[in-house]
Amino acid sequence: MKIVIATAVYYPQINGVAVFSHNLARGLVARGLEVLVICPSQTGRSYTQVVDGVKVCYLKSVDVKVYPDQIHEIPKRRRLFYRHGLKVSVFPKREVAEILTDFQPDVVHVQVSDPVGLSVVSWARKHGVPVVTTEHNQPEVLTDPLHVPRILKKPANALLYSYFRNRQSKSDFVTMPTKQAIYNLLSRGRELGVPVAAVSNGVDLSRFKPGKAPAEIYEKYGLMCDAPTVLYVGRVDPEKKVGLVIEAFLKADIPGAQLVIVGDGVDKAKLMRKYGDVDAVKFLGRVVGSDLYELYKVGWVFATASEIETQGIVLIEAAACGLPLVAVDAGAVSEVCIDEENGYLCEPGSVPEIAAAMKKILTDDKLRAKFSKKSLAVAKEHDFETTLDRFINIYNKVAEGRKTNR
Repeated sequence: MKIVIATAVYYPQINGVAVFSHNLARGLVARGLEVLVICPSQTGRSYTQVVDGVKVCYLKSVDVKVYPDQIHEIPKRRRLFYRHGLKVSVFPKREVAEILTDFQPDVVHVQVSDPVGLSVVSWARKHGVPVVTTEHNQPEVLTDPLHVPRILKKPANALLYSYFRNRQSKSDFVTMPTKQAIYNLLSRGRELGVPVAAVSNGVDLSRFKPGKAPAEIYEKYGLMCDAPTVLYVGRVDPEKKVGLVIEAFLKADIPGAQLVIVGDGVDKAKLMRKYGDVDAVKFLGRVVGSDLYELYKVGWVFATASEIETQGIVLIEAAACGLPLVAVDAGAVSEVCIDEENGYLCEPGSVPEIAAAMKKILTDDKLRAKFSKKSLAVAKEHDFETTLDRFINIYNKVAEGRKTNR
């Protein structure tokens, strides 16, 4: 079977869509499928390259300088425009058509409603190729970073909800990472008119697993060994509300504890100016590869205040490493962070609740062990091999359905 994955962001960019698309492409190739990824170029020029065994067609692109590219380090001073902006393919329809005509896919799987995804769907519809779409975002992911005025935000989000729903209704099959995300974004109690299923983003449990980080990791990143440690991994952007995690950690006032923040983003410089002199708060910046897997083992508890997650890959990764979770009861994180079973769900935006949850877990060994055991059990439900099985079954189903209807 020949599968096209269309995405607006891809490796080596770091965010949920890029990580998922990269993992999915590699996993499908390992299962013997022929996969082609189509995404914007990171140089501006179009070119084709094999990355981790996957053929990737990078399309002509331009910089969107109001948002960083997620690859280069964010400047220390917050700027309106970035030297290395996010790359976007603005008019890719002809380029996409040539690539797809040459490849002749059996199924296309679209990740984002950007011009690349829309062009792929347009070609697929014209040529009778089934379309699978996965919706990773909520409107707030777009409106928060753009600082849409509060008076306009609600109507803007409502329009985006309608747009996302309309786009998905034209697919042959729709997936989202969780049942809650499906309800929040797509159905809201109404039928979409096409098959919809919750399919976890999944994690590679052979990479993310419990254990003790080696001493050289503590030394390399200047971390205190054996200190009670709150961990955050992910983008340090406004919608992720990392500042609330820092405020909660400081309010918890746990003797000898440290907060480790792994990731980069537009808020990092501002937060470093405000909290950079606090010895217990460690900003490690962007970390990838084997070091990232080991840094998860540094944590005693994983904390996030984000309210926009459709699942949260980092939450599953943390659970797979046996970490108790502290999150807020918003988005769809409740299917990974199960309140009072493997962590605590707090009131969104409540620094006192998040602080109390951190303190309770870090100061109670028995509770932490109980939550850790449950986190490992939850993570097993999100094994990426199961995710691959689900998507291959979906591809087979829509391909057979299209043949039957011809």
